[in-house]
Amino acid sequence: MRATVGVFDSGVGGLSVAEALHRLAPSLEIRYLADTAYFPYGDRTVAEIADRAVLMVGRLIDQGANVVVVACNTATSAALERLREAFPSVPIVGMEPPVKPAVEHSVSRRVLVLATAGTVSGARLARLTETHRGDAEVFTVPMPGLADLVEAGQIEGPRVEGVLHAAMDAPLASGVDQVALGCTHYGFLRPLLRRMLPEQVELVDAAEPVARRALHLIAEAGLVIDAEAAEREVLCYATGDAAAFEAAVERLRAAGAALPPTRVSRPVA
Repeated sequence: MRATVGVFDSGVGGLSVAEALHRLAPSLEIRYLADTAYFPYGDRTVAEIADRAVLMVGRLIDQGANVVVVACNTATSAALERLREAFPSVPIVGMEPPVKPAVEHSVSRRVLVLATAGTVSGARLARLTETHRGDAEVFTVPMPGLADLVEAGQIEGPRVEGVLHAAMDAPLASGVDQVALGCTHYGFLRPLLRRMLPEQVELVDAAEPVARRALHLIAEAGLVIDAEAAEREVLCYATGDAAAFEAAVERLRAAGAALPPTRVSRPVA
């Protein structure tokens, strides 16, 4: 059976994971579902996010996905266990802030996690931090509005820099040497963050490890990716205005974001 990976997020952020999947396996069939009608998830209740996650994953499976990536830290925190119970025959990969590798690589034993308010307040990040921090100090900083700026195509400029400075300056002054990105939208800020951060501070992003995990599950399940086939576009759907989603993708592309080739199909109600 041919592998088809379904990827979902509240908006464009999960395309950072789709880009990693496409880069690693250009002929892989990828279907991307953006729940733009409910963006941003960070302002929603846990119950509402979990219900949406079940609905979105169900739609991806109905469209032929046989592996699913929840490319959203907030949705993973709210719904991963419920999703695995609801769809036991389909491997589901979640997205978590990369606390463990950040702590493991930290020399100063000080780590900064940037995430949405929903992820910062969720039980999953609290468990991750408690499990992996050891003797390290982990600063978890909510970033209200930052995903909205990325969604609007703002990955450069004084407004975004101001938000990042306000969040990072104090932890960096305390000796943080690892910055973990706890939202897929923030992956598009990597070039800006790299310029803003001191040289000795490492950025840790989970997009590529999650993509590699999905490819491992594809192989484990015996699903086929035809390596000789032509490069595929990522087929995208949005629950909100499809034209607005396509415009958001093009704004990011124009701003220099690393994106896979995409084709936006009819909207999903």
